[in-house]
Amino acid sequence: MKIAVTGATGFLGKRVVKKLRERGDEPIVTSRSLGVDLRDYAQTIDFFQREKPEILLNCASFVGGIQFGYKYPVDLFENNLLMNVNLLKAARESGIKRIVNPISNCVYPAKASLFKEEEIWDGPMHESVLVYGFVRKAFWVGSWASHRQYGLDVINIVLSNMYGPEDHFEEERSHALGALIMKFVEAKRKNQPFVNVWGSGKPVREWMHVDDGAEAMIRSIGMPATEDFVNIGIGQGISVIEMCELIKEITGYQGEIQLDPSKPDGAAYKTVDGTRGEQMLGWKPAIPFREGVALAIRWYEENH
Repeated sequence: MKIAVTGATGFLGKRVVKKLRERGDEPIVTSRSLGVDLRDYAQTIDFFQREKPEILLNCASFVGGIQFGYKYPVDLFENNLLMNVNLLKAARESGIKRIVNPISNCVYPAKASLFKEEEIWDGPMHESVLVYGFVRKAFWVGSWASHRQYGLDVINIVLSNMYGPEDHFEEERSHALGALIMKFVEAKRKNQPFVNVWGSGKPVREWMHVDDGAEAMIRSIGMPATEDFVNIGIGQGISVIEMCELIKEITGYQGEIQLDPSKPDGAAYKTVDGTRGEQMLGWKPAIPFREGVALAIRWYEENH
């Protein structure tokens, strides 16, 4: 099979490409930095018709943390929606046999705590993720429509917030865990007396190491065809304050943790029921959280 990876120079895309090469594949890779802007249909269809991949692992997205979402909602909407439409259309017109597309678990209703696929339409999303969540849901709608009208095979897997090596380690673009790793390591380096943490510290999140996310993408190549969302997860979360204490311990930081409840928390509780994904893949995320965080901290310390 000829496998293409879009967004191949991004956080998830890099790890997908690495895993494919480790198993002996040589994927066709592209991203905006490699010369193909998926917001431009002419560039997108030219890439697919020239390379003729059979499988597309779509790791392309324009995304950031809560602060980024509040600051750039139009950019999130337009960039991601353009990529959605162009990828689906180009895949249909170039004979792609299967798309594997990751969807963030922010698509679930704000009221939900343990995310189950059958409840994904049961209420509005939290305001902090409304725009990004909508465009990720829109990809599923486009997939459904493309399957009904053209028979296009798309697997939409729902992944928890990811973390790990090569993340966006910056306050605005990263999710909470990447931003916290950066804050604690830098606070230790500069001997700062405290680390400021957005929000109340109470929200609970389930996290997925990026290598587990990459593994899920690759395993989904052989998943039975389905129009449904497929959750990948373990149904376990950790609060922000507990996460801070863990990062503080691993980094050896000696200062204080100062919460800032004037800043937004986002949704209160987000964990993922991964039963369907485990059944369909015969696998579930396997990297222990503490071990994964320690590896991410070590990577940041060595590379920043």
